[in-house]
Order: sequence, then structure tokens, then C-alpha cells
Amino acid sequence: MLQIKVFTFNAFQENTYVLFDQTREAVIIDPGCYEPDEQNALHGFIETEKLKPTLLLNTHCHVDHVLGNDFVKTKYKIPLLIHEKELPVLKSVRVYAPAYGFARYHETQPDDFLSEGNQITFGVTHLKILFLPGHAPGHVGFYNEATHSLLSGDVLFDSSIGRTDLPGGDFNTLLQSIRQKVFLLPDETTVYPGHGETTTVGKEKVTNPFCAITL
Repeated sequence: MLQIKVFTFNAFQENTYVLFDQTREAVIIDPGCYEPDEQNALHGFIETEKLKPTLLLNTHCHVDHVLGNDFVKTKYKIPLLIHEKELPVLKSVRVYAPAYGFARYHETQPDDFLSEGNQITFGVTHLKILFLPGHAPGHVGFYNEATHSLLSGDVLFDSSIGRTDLPGGDFNTLLQSIRQKVFLLPDETTVYPGHGETTTVGKEKVTNPFCAITL
């Protein structure tokens, strides 16, 4: 059965996720670990749980979600996968990271690209890739049907949505992603966002002030 561990890292209070199952194989999603103590916390958990990381995934490539990419990729010698449309977003981080106080950011390149319709597999777990642009041009989410769990990145939050005023963002595109893809998932789906607490698809469909729909 899929288990999900969340860490909240860096000044942006970004959620980093470790997903694993009974085989102890694991994937790491959006590592925001920048400071040594954050890196140690992530590594300590993986060591304690005797996990074997197999993949590094980015939902999107804004600075707060990729600060730990180099650490994770180097530490565990695993490939980094992003959506192809996020490549220029990732490459731009090294330019502006120092302005946000991340002068020690180390750039790393993706090893392969994610495409909607494909699946991520580790252990006995399968994650469907959902293409969810709007907050970022190549934003994706990862959905586990067996547990009704969605790793939504910065698309959908508890009572909020991702900002759309950054390069490549678009409000109408984001609403379309949410309403035509996320809201088609079962109401009981737990949403694990890039910031803040978990929520459910059913709750956000009814109460979210930005994207709720009339049922």
C-alpha cells in the first residue's frame, strides 16, 4: 500500500514528498531541501525506513520545488524527470535563485521527460501523470488510483489555487486544468499540495472560492 511522507522545507514552506510502498522502493517529489539540516532530515528518514529511492520527480520547476534536486540526484544516483515544457523554467532558476537568498543553488538537468498518459511505476505502485498547466507551463500532477491520492503541486490548495502571475502562468488555463481534470477524480481523492495542508477533491469542488463548481 502506498505511503506518503511530507516534509516542509525552505523559506517558501514548500512540501516535499517521499512516496513508498511495502517493497521499500520510493520516489521523491519536489525536493525543496536547501539547508544542510533539511537535507539531513530527508536522508535520515530514507535511511530509517530503509527505503530505496528510484526516481526524482518535479511537478514543476519553480525555485522552491527544485532546490534539492542536485542533492537528491547526486545522493541517490537516480534520474530526474520533468515535463518538457518545464525545461526553460528549470534553466532560469540559476539566474534568479540568488535574488531569493539561494546563492548555493546547484543546477542539475533532467534525464527524461514526463508525458500525460504515461505512468510512473515503483515497487507495486503506479502513478498516472496528469498534465495540469496554468501555474506553470509544464505542470503535472501524479495520481494513485488505488489510494485516491493526488500529488497536485501548486495547482490546487485547501481553499485556494496556484498563482498565475509568474512567467508561463495563465488563470483561465489553470481553472481548466482543475475543472476538467482534477475535479473529474473521485470526491474522496486526497489532494497533497505543494504548500499547506491536504484537502479533498470533493471539498474543493464545493467550497473553493476560486474554482468551485455548481453541483
